[in-house]
Amino acid sequence: MPTPYDAVASLYAELFSDMLDTRPLERAMLAAFAELTEGPVADLGCGPGHLTAHLHSLGLDVSGLDLSPAMIALAREAHPELRFEQGTMTALDLEDGTLGGILAFYSLIHMPPHELPAVFDEFFRVLAPGGHLLLGFYAGDDPEPREFDHKVTLAYRWSPSSLADLLGKAGFAEVGRLVREPVEGERFLQAQLLARKP
Repeated sequence: MPTPYDAVASLYAELFSDMLDTRPLERAMLAAFAELTEGPVADLGCGPGHLTAHLHSLGLDVSGLDLSPAMIALAREAHPELRFEQGTMTALDLEDGTLGGILAFYSLIHMPPHELPAVFDEFFRVLAPGGHLLLGFYAGDDPEPREFDHKVTLAYRWSPSSLADLLGKAGFAEVGRLVREPVEGERFLQAQLLARKP
């Protein structure tokens, strides 16, 4: 089934495949995630696979999942040595407790807020005890999530504390967070949350 990202997959890959080159704070959080994580990792909402490949370069056994068939095709073409599958993060085809880590980097921004608790429950289900989750998202100060006109489809900004509260309700313990000011070409604060399944 086509997704809004299918139409822009090639442009997205062109714009963002080298994004880490100019994002030292993101690289640092990904490095910390890699150091803390043991066992297989899923990059959920992997897009064209650039972050999947980066985590692989950091020594992780990582695979990618995305809803967009076009994104998966690009990821497989760019990184044939890695595993990429089409699917949804709301119903992962994984046994309970089988992952050491989950990366969801700006892949939950389009999720309606009322659906996020079920997604976090699913993440909690497939992570092994001690497993880590790293989220990347657009941040705001308002305690309620705020929608905005993303270039692809409707998206939401979250207060890091509000999102951390949701993770806590799903059973996660916060490990750390990063909030940085926007750089050129960005409209909003950028945030990352690192959480652990006890």
